[in-house]
Amino acid sequence: MGRPSEVRVRVPASSANLGPGFDALGLALGLYDEIEVSVAADGLAVDVGGEGAGRVPCDEGHLVVKAMRTAWNIVGDAPSGLRLRCRNAIPHSRGLGSSAAAAVAGAVAAVVLAGRDAELERDTVLQVAAGMEGHADNAAASLLGGFVLAWETPGNTAERFHAVRLDAHPGIRPVALVAGTESLTSTTRGLLPERVPLVDAAFTGSRTALAVLAFTQRPDLLLPATEDRLHQGYRRPAYPQSADLVDALREQGVAAAISGAGPTVLALTGDGTLPSDLAVDGFTVLPLPVDNVGARVEIG
Repeated sequence: MGRPSEVRVRVPASSANLGPGFDALGLALGLYDEIEVSVAADGLAVDVGGEGAGRVPCDEGHLVVKAMRTAWNIVGDAPSGLRLRCRNAIPHSRGLGSSAAAAVAGAVAAVVLAGRDAELERDTVLQVAAGMEGHADNAAASLLGGFVLAWETPGNTAERFHAVRLDAHPGIRPVALVAGTESLTSTTRGLLPERVPLVDAAFTGSRTALAVLAFTQRPDLLLPATEDRLHQGYRRPAYPQSADLVDALREQGVAAAISGAGPTVLALTGDGTLPSDLAVDGFTVLPLPVDNVGARVEIG
């Protein structure tokens, strides 16, 4: 294919971990960031609207621009100048994969503007986006859509990050309870111990295996499948209200977990509704479908 002069990319939000699947499980959600990138004679212009407007860098420090530069270091053919327009709907620092979505969007745009086929360059996009994140669960979900299993090959190999997409069961209707406060992944990871008891590791491993079955074939098993002893308990001091909300949902039989690094809570319902007596003060309730497509590209 030739080198286009303009590309539009739409990328879904994601929820990672899903309880026990720390850095391994992800789910794409129907909430989207959109970017438009066009080639210019020189310079860089960045316009950001929606989430993050006025707060994120509008220069080479913007995550989308960083991802484009990283991708061009791999595939070549970087243009002399860029015009970037972002329209963001994914809340920042809430555990819905906003940074991974930005990285995926930038990497996809870069490979397309280099004249490459985005479908054939999915692995390049994954390496770029997951490399910026340090793990592949969110990036893989935003790139591939659906329910993803992600893993990492130790060392600095050319194909360090890997992911497989599976179809999420159509009976799963996620509801995101978006906290009004922010949480940084770097902060919440700092609360995790280097070692956990063997019994907790074994418990969480069994629940992660069960989660693969529950998310794809047996949503009736989601409540036990989203139990975790590896990370959520240790992170509780960072988001006590969110942790209490997870407990309240689970006590009423609704499978729920902290979304990614939090503080958003993800409830996995069968009909998109929550218990009528659930106290959700301080949270915005967003029923979100599972996104089954992932990153979408439109060439201008």
